[in-house]
Amino acid sequence: MIITETERLIIRNWRETDHDLAYEINSDEAVMEFFPFRRNRAEADAFFDRVQSMITETGLGLYVLELKESREAIGYCGLMRTNHLEPFVPVGTIEIGWRLVARQWGKGLVTEAARALLAYGFGKLDLDQIVSFAVHNNVRSTAVMARIGMHRVEGGDFDHPNVPDTHPHLKRHVLYRLTEAEWRAQQMEQVGS
Repeated sequence: MIITETERLIIRNWRETDHDLAYEINSDEAVMEFFPFRRNRAEADAFFDRVQSMITETGLGLYVLELKESREAIGYCGLMRTNHLEPFVPVGTIEIGWRLVARQWGKGLVTEAARALLAYGFGKLDLDQIVSFAVHNNVRSTAVMARIGMHRVEGGDFDHPNVPDTHPHLKRHVLYRLTEAEWRAQQMEQVGS
């Protein structure tokens, strides 16, 4: 099922042929630089099963990014409920997140996908806000957050409870947010320019 499309991307549900993508992304040192673990093939397959189930059960999740031109699956971007970060983020808050194969970095593809999913979340799902968070010095991700119109939440920095103490440099996270009203105002500004 296709969730939405952009100029260069099809944003869709996972297919059985996407197991290799799940493994490539979750085992790549560069892609996983800001995560305390890498997944082997079995763990990547379990991740695949979880994200497929999440979409089936809720309609929300990490959707595959497929290049229209080549039909290559290159990463994922999605909207999902954040239920593991209280008190920093209230249960049920919708988070936007992404990962992209390293060979496709620097082309604006994540920004393109994230903008489309913000439009989907605010325009079709009637969400009131969407958040995102990353390790404090993950400038690639925080730059995307800024480019898609999100703003850093003042006083919102937190130590991620799921990051083990063995990786203290990955604990501190920054929180970004965009409300539906802010998103609509940004859309009006773009139309007016």
